[in-house]
Amino acid sequence: MYITRTEIDQLEHLYKINLINSVSGYKAANLIGTKNREGLSNVAVFSSVVHYGSAPPILGFVLRPTTVRRNTYDNIKATGYFTINHIYNQVLEDAHHTSAKYPADISEFDQTSLEEEYLNDFYAPFVKGSPVQIGMKYLEEYEIKANGTILVLGEILDLHIKDALVGQDGFVDLAKGETAVINGLDSYLVPTSPTRFSYQRPKKEIQQ
Repeated sequence: MYITRTEIDQLEHLYKINLINSVSGYKAANLIGTKNREGLSNVAVFSSVVHYGSAPPILGFVLRPTTVRRNTYDNIKATGYFTINHIYNQVLEDAHHTSAKYPADISEFDQTSLEEEYLNDFYAPFVKGSPVQIGMKYLEEYEIKANGTILVLGEILDLHIKDALVGQDGFVDLAKGETAVINGLDSYLVPTSPTRFSYQRPKKEIQQ
């Protein structure tokens, strides 16, 4: 297949979004948990969580334009806290269902088998059973002017990882936790065996 920028614009809408969402490669599969000031929880699937630094530990994710109500965004702005929870093999279908557009007064936890879990008095709910659960504090946001989306940055406050996943060097083996990745918008895969390499240094110059 070869397709130009002009031809991309002319594609049928669903075909286009499937194509463009797939070509970027595999993406992290996470559930972001929040709670509003009245105590109503919310959980939604996101495929845009990215590492932005280790000192301080910062993660970010992208939200679609807020021209319509975005419960996750509203709750984060109101309370300042949210959680990031890795999606794992046993909850794929329910995790994907959280992409459905429920009203603000309906919790996705109540519409799926996903369970809220509160750890160390953290305000926002974690997803029970997730092999990696991350408690986040809102830091800042940036509007991406090209399409009206918002990049939200947060700082890791609490980190809960199943012991069996963490190696002696700090590497978290997500395959052991059956953590999923997303291909496109609705295709979930569970990697099985990572390949690791040593820290790389420049090769010696070839003698002329």
